[in-house]
Amino acid sequence: MTGQGSRHRTEIDPRWQDIEVIERLVHESRTVAVLGLSADPHRPSHGVARYLRSSGLTILPVNPGLTSWEGLRAYPSLDALPEAPDIVDVFRRPEFTVEIAKQAVAIGAGALWLQLGVINEEAARIAADAGLDVVMDRCLAVEHREVVGWS
Repeated sequence: MTGQGSRHRTEIDPRWQDIEVIERLVHESRTVAVLGLSADPHRPSHGVARYLRSSGLTILPVNPGLTSWEGLRAYPSLDALPEAPDIVDVFRRPEFTVEIAKQAVAIGAGALWLQLGVINEEAARIAADAGLDVVMDRCLAVEHREVVGWS
């Protein structure tokens, strides 16, 4: 039913949650730009980045409010990164994702991953039309655990 406020769930186009794409990204990706990474250990972005780093992935923290995160240099924007990441993992509100998708395309990222609750069809289409893989409304850490399994 519509009109139920926060209880209503937006339907996601199944192509943005394709398990084959998710599994390939988890197996093949080595660098993840975590956009919106927080220094606060209680924030989801912090926990996801710590998990991914402990799993052997290279984390590129992106947050204009940070100079470093857990000993890693932080970058103010995607275009300041020293290399194009395999995945841009987005922890920002949906209204910011169209510009983020354009930036991810411009820097040559391999994929745009919009975290749980970050839903924007236009951003997904921009990235996909430019050849990036797109995952939306999924948690990269959860998917990584499910695909790779617990060590």
